[in-house]
Amino acid sequence: VVTMKQAYTPLLWYLAGQTWIVSKHEYSSAGDPTKFADDNPVGTGPFLLKSFSPQLIDLKKNPNYWQPGKPAISEIRYPSFNSNTSAELLLTRGDVDWTGLFTPNIQQTYVSKDPAHNHYWFPSRNIVMLYLNTAKAPFNQLAVRQAISNAIDRNKIYKIAESNYEPVSSPTGLVLPANQSNLDSTFANTSFSLDTSRSTQLLASAGFTKGSDGIYMDKSGKKLSFSINVVTGWTDWVTADQIIADNLKKIGIDAKVNSISYNSYYSALQMGSYDMAISWTNPGPTPFYLYNALLNSVNSAAVGKQASSNFERWIDPTTDHLLAQYATTTDSARQQQALNGLQQIMVEQLPSIPLVYGATWYEYSSRNFAGWPDASNAYASPAPFDFPDAEVVALNLSPSA
Repeated sequence: VVTMKQAYTPLLWYLAGQTWIVSKHEYSSAGDPTKFADDNPVGTGPFLLKSFSPQLIDLKKNPNYWQPGKPAISEIRYPSFNSNTSAELLLTRGDVDWTGLFTPNIQQTYVSKDPAHNHYWFPSRNIVMLYLNTAKAPFNQLAVRQAISNAIDRNKIYKIAESNYEPVSSPTGLVLPANQSNLDSTFANTSFSLDTSRSTQLLASAGFTKGSDGIYMDKSGKKLSFSINVVTGWTDWVTADQIIADNLKKIGIDAKVNSISYNSYYSALQMGSYDMAISWTNPGPTPFYLYNALLNSVNSAAVGKQASSNFERWIDPTTDHLLAQYATTTDSARQQQALNGLQQIMVEQLPSIPLVYGATWYEYSSRNFAGWPDASNAYASPAPFDFPDAEVVALNLSPSA
């Protein structure tokens, strides 16, 4: 029984959909759970761990699973790849049944090799953002954030980096058209524009001066020189970062792409030890969940401390008030009022810079298994890295006839 001091309408989704459950009889006496190695875990899921290595996670069917006759598949093998390219090679050879991979020219490189069985579906699921570390100067200045946003050629990211899969996003941070009913009519026609002249005007008005090398400096003489973090091997985002770096150089900001391991990348986001980073956002059943993860100060932390999801470290009482307003009422009009206010903050304050709609990368082969989700049967988010949806997909699969 959970007793709340006040209404909190998102609770069910956070508890039922996003919280992993462990057995009380094991963990109540385990001490520090982060140091407890559970060699024989108790769970109710459809699969058990068969083996684990950095190269492969192998899951086997749970013979005692509570749903009769399920799962219908005996094993799931999750191999690890060093890059999109190495994963794409196995996919195009037919050695992978299910993957979540950015694949350029997918119709030619994958579908055409076996049109009867090779399929893909890339529904929009979130917003790809450029995170600016607002806990650090000069990203704490609105003029700088606006200058950077105005300089970015999002259409080039859409067409070149993302192979026309991910259209330019709404400045509101809403995933459209999925969240169309929540879009404030004030921003119905609001869109991003490429305006480098406006960028340089903003930087000059904020007190930055251009050096002989064409790079702006602050009043102390420090150059606007930064790194943009990205994970090595995430080829679409590496290309997007290169486009952004080129865009920023044109307005007098020296930006360099910093390709690093996933662990280093994610740690830098959590600890605030970065300048800029391209990244995902965390969606949910309404826009509140993306905004809450992205903007709520409780999900942030001081630089050097671990933030849970507010990696740009946006701290704003008005934002927090609007998030609380949404979460503590069941009145849909009050909730929409809060969402309208959050859209205004995204558009006018740019706590994070939206780039394109993030696709759910999902390729699958029906040669060996049937029951996959698709656009006509969208029963779950289809990517193999989406949890808990991946379990739902696995439970719907069966060997092909």
